[in-house]
Amino acid sequence: MKNYTLSDAVLVNNYIKGEECALSVLIERHKQRIYSFIYSKVFDRDVSEDIFQDTFIKVIRTLKNGKYNEEGKFLPWVMRIAHNLVIDHFRKGNRMPKFEDNGEFSIFSVISDGDLNAEKRIIKDQVEEDLRNLIQELPEDQKEVLIMRMYKDMSFKEISDKTGVSINTALGRMRYALINLRKVIEKNNIVLTN
Repeated sequence: MKNYTLSDAVLVNNYIKGEECALSVLIERHKQRIYSFIYSKVFDRDVSEDIFQDTFIKVIRTLKNGKYNEEGKFLPWVMRIAHNLVIDHFRKGNRMPKFEDNGEFSIFSVISDGDLNAEKRIIKDQVEEDLRNLIQELPEDQKEVLIMRMYKDMSFKEISDKTGVSINTALGRMRYALINLRKVIEKNNIVLTN
């Protein structure tokens, strides 16, 4: 039971060294938060369970292959994996998730399903073009990271490797890109909706 007092980073390290029960502790510690996040997007218990299991299969593979280097940020890393798997689920079904408006700009809030009538399709195309134009206004380093992350679906590790900057710098650039986009959208009263 002493495992419950160990930090996530120590448990990850122990698991990588072969202590299988360390992963059980991590899953038990974070399962409610991760499962709730997934369920809040898909609203289906069976699908949520599948995505939850796929999340930890991916976690195990990454840890076993020695590709984990999130510097002690285990939960945000797992949540990012879960988020990406939710997006994959909706892409496969040709539907996009219900993202609630929590005041933060989300690229996913401007994407809709494929069964659009002609008018909605024109509006969707215009929204996407407006968004591309806004992205072109960003500083080059922020634009590069945003395009790699949102359009090329690259991980921050891959972005870090490709651009030659640290993961934290890539994360910072993404954050500033979204902040700057939001400022331009609000300043110019731009409506990105369809």
